[in-house]
Amino acid sequence: MSQNPFDALGGGGFDMNALLQQAQAMQEQLMSAQDRLAEQTVDGTVAGGAVTVRLNGVGDLQGIDIRAGEFDGSDPDDLADLSDMIVAAYRDAKAQADALAGQTLGPLAGGLGGMGGGAGDPEQPPHQLGF
Repeated sequence: MSQNPFDALGGGGFDMNALLQQAQAMQEQLMSAQDRLAEQTVDGTVAGGAVTVRLNGVGDLQGIDIRAGEFDGSDPDDLADLSDMIVAAYRDAKAQADALAGQTLGPLAGGLGGMGGGAGDPEQPPHQLGF
């Protein structure tokens, strides 16, 4: 019986160090991509720019702009409309941030081989790591 149980696989076995180096490189690329996303911003707008919500590329709220003279704070219906518009503008910005993240992180997810999700392909279900 040999010392290395992977010798039985033939071809010199399995190079765990190479696998760990590849995983570390992928992790560094992912962290770098996430840092780039955090520095980018997207705007979601509604009602011709009456309300604008700004998010960074990872979806963190950066600011809300409400154009002066658009809303009367004394009218409850006006405030309810403002609330709805903020939510709609946020959803618009979030969709843009998600698309930006998909473009930035998509190539990295492809490098996961059988471990990654099938998020980019609706025909493919997400894979599970099994832990």
